[in-house]
Amino acid sequence: MFKYKTEDKILVYKHPVDMRKSFNGLVSLTRNVLKESPTNGALFVFIGKDRKIVKILKWDRTGFVIYAKKLEIGRFKIFVDEEKTLINKRKLFHFLDGLPIGIKR
Repeated sequence: MFKYKTEDKILVYKHPVDMRKSFNGLVSLTRNVLKESPTNGALFVFIGKDRKIVKILKWDRTGFVIYAKKLEIGRFKIFVDEEKTLINKRKLFHFLDGLPIGIKR
């Protein structure tokens, strides 16, 4: 079940990632590219290279959890300038439903 606290930060990485990455690969991206501590309680959102899969990395007190979703129709879209973007709960659920983050220019 997808659980998190309302006060948890939600950070979206704008560049596509190889979805063969699992725990160690996503933790490494979080530390080395996003420059964030993966155990700080935030949710880290990554999209696949084909933009049909999204993975969310979360620390849950005793270990990491990865949530994944694959869109059957359409693609995940992120139109932001920053490497990582802070979003709220509502935007996360809209994004998981296939709506874009940001505005295409």
